[in-house]
Amino acid sequence: MQGNNNKRIAKNTLMLYSRQILILLISLYTVRVILNVLGVEDYGIYSVVGGIVSLFSFLSGTMASATQRFFSFALGQNNSKTLKKTFSVNLIIYAGIAILAFLLLETVGTWYVTNKLKVPPERFEVVLFIFHFSVLTFITIIFASPFKAIIIAHEDMQIYAYVSIIEAALKLIIVFLLIYLPWDKLEIYGFLLFLVALINTLIYVIICIKNYSECQFRKFYWDKFLLNKIIGFTGWTLFGQITTVFRNQAVTILLNQAFNPIIVAARAIATNVANQINLFSSNFNVGLYPPIIKSYASGNKENMFYLIFNGSKITFFLLWLFALPMFLEMDTILNLWLKNPPQEAILFTRLALVEVLINSISLPIVTAARAPGKMKIYETTLGSINISIFIVSWIIISMGKAAYSVFVVAILANLAMFIVRLFIVKNLIGLSIKLFFIQVVMPVAGVIILSAIPSFVIKYYLPNGLLFSCIKILFYVAFASVTMCFIGLNKRSRIKIKEIILNKISLK
Repeated sequence: MQGNNNKRIAKNTLMLYSRQILILLISLYTVRVILNVLGVEDYGIYSVVGGIVSLFSFLSGTMASATQRFFSFALGQNNSKTLKKTFSVNLIIYAGIAILAFLLLETVGTWYVTNKLKVPPERFEVVLFIFHFSVLTFITIIFASPFKAIIIAHEDMQIYAYVSIIEAALKLIIVFLLIYLPWDKLEIYGFLLFLVALINTLIYVIICIKNYSECQFRKFYWDKFLLNKIIGFTGWTLFGQITTVFRNQAVTILLNQAFNPIIVAARAIATNVANQINLFSSNFNVGLYPPIIKSYASGNKENMFYLIFNGSKITFFLLWLFALPMFLEMDTILNLWLKNPPQEAILFTRLALVEVLINSISLPIVTAARAPGKMKIYETTLGSINISIFIVSWIIISMGKAAYSVFVVAILANLAMFIVRLFIVKNLIGLSIKLFFIQVVMPVAGVIILSAIPSFVIKYYLPNGLLFSCIKILFYVAFASVTMCFIGLNKRSRIKIKEIILNKISLK
């Protein structure tokens, strides 16, 4: 059983990793062209407007988490009737969420854009236009969430990967269209992103109806007890998602109020880069989510702990492989990518990478915390720390501190949340903190130290320039890979990885 799980996870990881490399290349190129086409000011404006809509992303994020948990749990128990009930109940909840989000955004959101948002007066009508289409885009994405969750719960990551690639390709087409279309670039960009979201949602719906028996509309299933369980799980998760929004989006609006659109654009670039790199580790955790929940549902705690320990290490390593060279060569990368990035973007992006590195090691722990369905203590504790990030950032910005201070606050808070998560999960599922530090934290620390030191030496002694930066990046990746293999992974893991690689080669 565990061997089959490992093979499936390895296959899904390879698929998601390959997908993410392609999407990363498309996304980085897209941001570069969008920045050039829109200009720094319009790019900053769109980031703020999109941030307002994203303030309500906790609605779909919360339900997506709940849907994945309950679908994976039912699959772990091999209960097809519960799957059908879960699908029907979730459709009702998602419809309610979509209506609530639309009403809040078109009332409170429109009021904020009209009365509080700092934008050039001549761009006000354009800002309202893209705000309304951002709302429609968000509502469309909400309806895609339950279908995406079903695909992930079934561990059909190849479908998830292919649809994501189609979405990225459509966004790339938008970039080329923007160059030639005669209308206002910011307006047409918002409208075309809505069309992409609509096409993406329709693809998910068609695939799920065709492939999964629980996704049908001929017979409706109702279960009040299941509804109460989902809402109970969702209610506490909702608080956590709301506070996460403050951690990510409210700070962007805070910087808009205290500084200027160029600082906001620099933060948008930093978070975009960090999020894209972070997807290499978070996508691996997407593959881990169903087997961890299924292991808990079937009572196989030994396999669950194995997945948590190894998953936490590999999640970090997948991110470190990209984060180390990007951190050291950030100035060269941003200047090559964006030509003339805001000066603050270099420091912001480095700090953003540190934040996601700390968070990456916790991703399997977060999944484990959701397995029992008891979210009250976890979400209220972690949510309170998230709120403190916004409050402390507001205080230090009010005191006249530099814009980069908000990243430092987030880094310190993430360290605190990592420790808190360990203690909460220990109480929820019996996870050993001592074993976690021995099997995860110590190998990760060894990899960081033994790969970072020679990398900094290479960075210091080799000259600057594009050619030397490429050479240095090869050294950074080599140092990271060698230390991960011999310090980060145990003998058992190295043998399994070798077997997977040899099997792939033999199949070719």
